[in-house]
Amino acid sequence: MIVCVCRRVSDREIARHVRAGMTFDEVQFELGVATQCGQCEGCARDIVAQCSASHPVAALNRESGTSAIQLATSISESKAWNSSRHSAAA
Repeated sequence: MIVCVCRRVSDREIARHVRAGMTFDEVQFELGVATQCGQCEGCARDIVAQCSASHPVAALNRESGTSAIQLATSISESKAWNSSRHSAAA
């Protein structure tokens, strides 16, 4: 489901970042959620709260054998992260 229409951000994308250990503020900076019209902020915060409570940061993913910390590292090193960081500075 699309949570942020302005930035076209889905609930799954928010959840993936939160499970990687990001806070709402970090998700907001990274994805641009709730930075334009603000209508999605309540829903985005709810998703962050639900995912934070159900998935501790250092939990091990049993299927892949990777930890959330490894996923956070891969997200922060990805091209998408780097390009959004540069576009936010522009």
